[in-house]
Amino acid sequence: MIKVLIVEDQTMLRESLVHLINCQEDMEVAGSTDDAAMAPELCRTLNPDLVLMDVVTKNNSSGIASTAEILKEFPGIKIVIMTALPEITFAEEARKAGAHSFIDKEMGSEHLFYIIRSTMKGFSIYSCQSNRLPFNAQFTEKEIALIRLVCKRLSRKEISKKLAISEATTKQYIASILDKTGFDSISKFAIYAVGEGLIKAEISRDIDHT
Repeated sequence: MIKVLIVEDQTMLRESLVHLINCQEDMEVAGSTDDAAMAPELCRTLNPDLVLMDVVTKNNSSGIASTAEILKEFPGIKIVIMTALPEITFAEEARKAGAHSFIDKEMGSEHLFYIIRSTMKGFSIYSCQSNRLPFNAQFTEKEIALIRLVCKRLSRKEISKKLAISEATTKQYIASILDKTGFDSISKFAIYAVGEGLIKAEISRDIDHT
């Protein structure tokens, strides 16, 4: 069970997040606050697995400053920063503070749950910066189809059958994708690609990240 602390000063949004997260079978809300300055103390008393942190909250408290404070004392806690203003400066500051993921409040609830689960599994997703990728890759139709199948947790043998290609060719396609992107795992890239909006695909909750 993923224990989530919600830090959000908009009452309606905070209450909606509490309800939506508590409806997930693998998540529960450990607590919530409208003031980021209270988050470190709540981490001490509630011991959450992940903090869903607004950039700026009540009393102009900085979610980014609280993130740095929390991670200094509790390096094992994951932090997802959310904002309605996905400006580059916020994203860069979030990275410097150690935030694991950075998201836009405009996203849908299913995408939010996917990011929470992926962040808990060790992935870092900065989905507000899809126009600032660390590579300039062009993918073939077969490569895109392969990535979608990886997201559905198909094995290489199953992928080969679906694409009507040999396993050796599947391996070559994977090597090509990794060479273009610099990733060391096709599953890691698949998670990243969907999170950044590069590829539209269904993500299996149990996707193998190795």
